[in-house]
Amino acid sequence: MDYESDYEKPSKKKTIIITIIVILIAGLSIFFLIKKGKNSSKGPESFRGFGFSGGGQQITSVKTIKTQRTDLTDFILTNGDIETQVSVEVYPSIGGRVVQVNKSLGDYVNKGDVIAYIDPSEPGTVYAKSPVTASISGTILSSPIKTGQKVNINSVITKIGDVKNLQIKSNIPERYISELKIGQTAEVTLEAYPDVVFIANVSKISPVVDSLTRTKEIYLTFEKTDSRINAGMFAKVKLFTSTYKNCIIIQQDSIVTVNDKSYLYVVNQDCTVTKREVTLGHNVSGFYEITSGIDSDEIVVTEGMLTLFDGATVSDVSGNAVMPESFDDKNKKQDLPDNGNFPKPDEKKKGKKSSKSKE
Repeated sequence: MDYESDYEKPSKKKTIIITIIVILIAGLSIFFLIKKGKNSSKGPESFRGFGFSGGGQQITSVKTIKTQRTDLTDFILTNGDIETQVSVEVYPSIGGRVVQVNKSLGDYVNKGDVIAYIDPSEPGTVYAKSPVTASISGTILSSPIKTGQKVNINSVITKIGDVKNLQIKSNIPERYISELKIGQTAEVTLEAYPDVVFIANVSKISPVVDSLTRTKEIYLTFEKTDSRINAGMFAKVKLFTSTYKNCIIIQQDSIVTVNDKSYLYVVNQDCTVTKREVTLGHNVSGFYEITSGIDSDEIVVTEGMLTLFDGATVSDVSGNAVMPESFDDKNKKQDLPDNGNFPKPDEKKKGKKSSKSKE
């Protein structure tokens, strides 16, 4: 028993010593970690939240535009069919059999030219051939009836049209008819030439609204004759209606709405922002007319406004607003050389000695 008690005494002492050493090591580790954290928080460029912070203030990167007054033009998107302005169907003056065809599809005819001959003779009777003549000058738009075919006075021999003067027939929804005027300009694109824009103007407006489609029929004529435009083509029409003169325009996504009120963030000279209430006007294709609250030559945030607040500091990546040189920035320039490397302690001491020796 005495042997066992003597053996247990040194083992207990050893356990106590090891426990004290572990506690000391843990305490020293925590102390150095806390000290390191404090030193690192005082560094020249600590990163906090959405942007870099200097002197403990958060700076948010944003995109901006510089406002200016311009014209905002509203428009209607529609489509239509291209057709000839003048076209007529040609009928025979008497029934009979087609015995001769003088003109074919695509031929140009003058008024009075003979297109075909009809023989009205029946078995036992002989009559002179009856000519079918063009009633207007133009191009044959549909194939004439074939030789040997029997016709009557209601049969269409051919269709003649003026392909040099084409127009677009389009239907405008009822809600837009108050904006329609003769002479309005439109940009027209065709499936065959998607990258080419043809200019046309409103030449005729129907006086009635179709009760079935609730649309009003309009006609547009092209400013210039172009051989690429053919009758029967499908046209996409961008019809310009109202123009709002000398107004401030801001894209819709830049506007912040709170309690049914609209706000924009305006960048000040010191790169802080002011949350300013604005009044919205017309909306054209995602852009709002600002009728009050913003003037020309002001810098407005267009991206990054979701994390902003009144008085927040921003960094403008668009280059419209320049960050002023603050006291903290001067200190940074002294601490951080142009090459971005920190000077060694010995180099700092040498610099001080050399400055004293010069004095």
